[in-house]
Amino acid sequence: MDETEFLAQVNSGGTIEAGSEAHAFMHRSSQEALEVTAELNGGYRTPEEVHELLERLTGAPVPASVALFPPFHCEFGKNLRFGENVFVNMGCMFQDTGGITIGDGSLIGHGSVLTTLNHGVDPARRGDMIPAPVVIGRNVWLGARVTVVPGVTIGDGAIVAAGAVVTSDVPPDTIVGGVPARALKETGFDSAAG
Repeated sequence: MDETEFLAQVNSGGTIEAGSEAHAFMHRSSQEALEVTAELNGGYRTPEEVHELLERLTGAPVPASVALFPPFHCEFGKNLRFGENVFVNMGCMFQDTGGITIGDGSLIGHGSVLTTLNHGVDPARRGDMIPAPVVIGRNVWLGARVTVVPGVTIGDGAIVAAGAVVTSDVPPDTIVGGVPARALKETGFDSAAG
């Protein structure tokens, strides 16, 4: 299995069966991601070096306007996409195998965790992984230590309060908080307006 086949499988929601060729490919790819993130986190890196390492990690162009403060952990890298002017603060962990997209102008707070894989419920198939993408819209702000679970979309202009666990989609221009996160109020801004 190659990267193109693997990404086609996970991006269509196909299960990664424990012990399968896809599972072996994922583990091999993880070693590459761990190598890049170890280099990223192993000492001071200039913004230009961070950018170069992010492009190695993702295997794709990353906008020059993206800023990331290490340490940063990512177990796959090749299914992670950044928009323009994204900021990722220290201590974040992205499990991007199932796909993570972060829209233009979004801010990801300290220690946030974005996850894209669930395990099989049946104990006999617990090692299987079910991918579901996380999509962060434009101009979203995730506070410190936010957790976003697989399959969640956070709408443009939304704010997620620090420490929240987001288990369902967040409408645009909405502030959510808590465990599990629930709507607290609207932002008062219309992200669709500009």
